[in-house]
Amino acid sequence: MRQRKYVQKSKQPSLAQLRAFAAVAEHLHFRDAAAAIGMSQPALSGAVSALEDALGVQLLERTTRKVLLSPAGERLASRAKAVLDAVAELMEEAEAAQAPFTGMLRLGVIPTVAPYLLPTVLHLVHQRYPRLDLQVHEEQTSSLLDGLAAGRLDLLLLAVPLGVPGITELPLFDEDFVLVTPEGHELGGRSGIPREALAELRLLLLDEGHCLRDQALDVCREAGRTDAPVTTTAAGLATLVQLVAGGLGVTLLPRTAVAVEAGRNERLRTGSFAAPAPTRRIALAMRSGAARQGEFEELAAALREAMSALPVRMLGPEG
Repeated sequence: MRQRKYVQKSKQPSLAQLRAFAAVAEHLHFRDAAAAIGMSQPALSGAVSALEDALGVQLLERTTRKVLLSPAGERLASRAKAVLDAVAELMEEAEAAQAPFTGMLRLGVIPTVAPYLLPTVLHLVHQRYPRLDLQVHEEQTSSLLDGLAAGRLDLLLLAVPLGVPGITELPLFDEDFVLVTPEGHELGGRSGIPREALAELRLLLLDEGHCLRDQALDVCREAGRTDAPVTTTAAGLATLVQLVAGGLGVTLLPRTAVAVEAGRNERLRTGSFAAPAPTRRIALAMRSGAARQGEFEELAAALREAMSALPVRMLGPEG
């Protein structure tokens, strides 16, 4: 069998040459092709000849009256068009990437934030950034941080500080914790509750892995408590408040969750702590030096404005 000999070309075809050839292949007329792509006829003819030299094949059969595609030209015309179409798509994608708040944004949110803040986030995105394809992933903090580091997620909405190298936090607000008790509890509905009262209470907590559990334990330690408050736990705040309503103990809720989880249950009471009340800070988090950092900073500013009606203390960009 005779082996085909491949000769490496020293020149690569240019986009201008491919564009000229594609126009001639479409119109089969030099003058019409030149007018279609805004080139002079001599320049068009020269570009096609240069392409033939670069490829090492004759693409056109030229006569005094008409232009025909050679067999090689027939085969390569569709290839040239496909290359030009791909380049056009590349340029369109690059232009879209340059435009802020377009394309996909994969947002990770912790479960103790998602039900209470996502309505505000989604309304803001729909109203102000209609071309943004927002995709939401609700996961615990450790999973969100892994996803951000691996590039699976672009931005996080969660409680901080994280203390993780390579992560930049964009603070949004601070919110107080409130004490949720069953009806008839001596602290139910009271204001100015001292933190030290937590040292003697049967405190119900979320399962391991929730940052809110860790924050509640921190508050208990600050109140002088060294033992684990209780063995009964729940996977979510909705279950937690039902356990409280059933008389199994008390719990701490972030103030943004009160209306949803406790506001409509007549068997629950909420009390506020004496200043300074235990708090948590909510922020956006991104990879340090992220390509979309300016966009994320603008989104944080817009969220601060949109969330100003919530029962929280808004923060500036520096916290």
